[in-house]
This record gives sequence, C-alpha cells and structure tokens, in this order.
Amino acid sequence: MLDRLSPRPGSRRPAKRVGRGPGSGTGKTAGRGVKGQGKRSPGRETPFHFEGGQMPLARRIPKRGFHNLFRKSYRIVNVGSLAAFGDGAEVNPELLEQRGLILHGKDGVKLLAEGDAPKNCKISVHKVSAAAKKKIEDAGGTVELLG
Repeated sequence: MLDRLSPRPGSRRPAKRVGRGPGSGTGKTAGRGVKGQGKRSPGRETPFHFEGGQMPLARRIPKRGFHNLFRKSYRIVNVGSLAAFGDGAEVNPELLEQRGLILHGKDGVKLLAEGDAPKNCKISVHKVSAAAKKKIEDAGGTVELLG
C-alpha cells in the first residue's frame, strides 16, 4: 500500500533550472538581478529582520518598563471546574492535564475561587487563593501545596 503512494497530480512542480542560458528565461544572472548583496556568493544569509544597515525596527522603538526574567507564571484552575472529578476525588496537576483542564508548561498550577467546590476533595496544587482554600475546606476537603 505505501509503495503506491504518490503526490497528487499537479501538486509537485519540477525544480527551476537557473543559469542555463538565455533561452531558459533565467540565464546569465539566474534570477538574482544585477549587483548587490543578494547577488553575492553566500547570498541571502542575512537574518530576516535585517534592514540593509538601516537602524532595525526593534532598536528604533523605545522600550519601557521592566521585564523580570525570573517571573513565575501559573496555569489557572477554578474551584468550579473541579466538579468534573466528582466528590471525594484526589486532584493533582497531572490529573488536571490529562482531563484537559490545563495545558502543559509554565511553573505550576494556581487554584482560584470561582464556582462551587466539590465535597471531600483532596487537592494538590502549587498555589491557592485564600478564598479558594476556604471554599474547599468548607466543603470538607483539604488543600496541599506542592513545592
């Protein structure tokens, strides 16, 4: 079956043979124009943001504020979305990821208080708001903070 696969008709074009005489339409300068940086030997090895020596846009625009390289960012989960696990469940970041409630990456999971808490849940997250912790504990559950 795999040996019979081929591209759809018309989807692949033959490579353009440049620099093969005047009759080809791309002879002599091979489609590179006349003189200049793009004509020279290594050719177009300039970075995509290069502006020919003009002051680049990224340097022309003023920078403001402070960007902390060490800032931690958390994935947010609301107490109401834990109802998907049902009452008495044990919830941790791995389970949240498997259920599709959070995406992989970032520095941890933070629990916020929007919605109603399921009963008797044991929840393990990296951060929790005071209101969310109160809701979970009022419903008979516990919150454990991960390192």
